[in-house]
Amino acid sequence: MNLPNFSIEFFPPKTAEGVEKLRVVRAKLAVLQPKYFSVTFGAGGTTQQGTLDTIVEIRKEGFDAAPHLSCVGGTRDSIRQILKTYQDHDIRRLVALRGDLPSGYGMGGEFRYANELVEFIRAETGDWFHIEVAAYPEMHPQARSPQDDLQSFVRKMKAGANAAITQYFYNADAYFQFVELAQKAGVDAPIVAGIMPITNSSQLMRFSEMCGAEIPRWLRLKLQSFGDDSASIKAFGLDVVTAMCERLLAGGAPGLHFYSLNQAAATTAIWQRLV
Repeated sequence: MNLPNFSIEFFPPKTAEGVEKLRVVRAKLAVLQPKYFSVTFGAGGTTQQGTLDTIVEIRKEGFDAAPHLSCVGGTRDSIRQILKTYQDHDIRRLVALRGDLPSGYGMGGEFRYANELVEFIRAETGDWFHIEVAAYPEMHPQARSPQDDLQSFVRKMKAGANAAITQYFYNADAYFQFVELAQKAGVDAPIVAGIMPITNSSQLMRFSEMCGAEIPRWLRLKLQSFGDDSASIKAFGLDVVTAMCERLLAGGAPGLHFYSLNQAAATTAIWQRLV
């Protein structure tokens, strides 16, 4: 199976042990030959140095790498400096996001929305970067309506984004409908499906509550029925997510972006079933 937009996401480790652990994980996932690895960027730029350090390491290992860049709390000067740093390291790919507000943080900064960040990146750097933005098949949790959310997405794409990565979901129909509506609104760029492997049900519930991703009732009840039986949760999760990936690819999804949570086993197992 040819997956030109197969990619894997990490978060920057905060400890020396975490850095070493991620190197081991990365080596295992590199065997899958993803198109690139991406690395997240904490709220308000709190992990900026960690993001850069991880990206530089990945590049030295011979892989393409895409740092996330969020504009919440950023100024034009601070974002300009970050862009220059990435250019100096010959980074050619970015994931441009508004980003989440840190706790107790005002809306500060000179950028309000991701489309403004994309416009700024293009004005400053031209076509240097391949820019990906976020898409929300089940609606951004802060959007006023699905229609408003779609228009926000269209503005990001028209501002100069090359492609999009969705928030994770477990309802393929939501993805297909979103893509159809985006195409009707004039978006012809790839919209890659974001995939969250299921390995820990309580963690998944917590993440989904924060980001607005819906866990269908049948799936939630099934996971809850396993209690603390982690082996059953992982086996069931592998079946469910693999089947969804197969449906997405058969339905025309241009690729898959795995939220690895700095773990290798689940992403590897899904990938091996797909190929």
